[in-house]
Amino acid sequence: MNESEPRKLLSTKIDAGVKAAVAAAIERHRKLGESIAVWQDGKVIILTADRIPPMPKQK
Repeated sequence: MNESEPRKLLSTKIDAGVKAAVAAAIERHRKLGESIAVWQDGKVIILTADRIPPMPKQK
């Protein structure tokens, strides 16, 4: 195993954790009826809770 392999494993775990946290935060906003701001076509767009798609069911 070379020196960069543990870094790749750690960065993969960090990336997965960040994605899971963001998904959970978005889902929480949707369930609580809170809006979120997203970047779309070079502009900030506010999505109301009814426009936030639900998270897919995880296995």
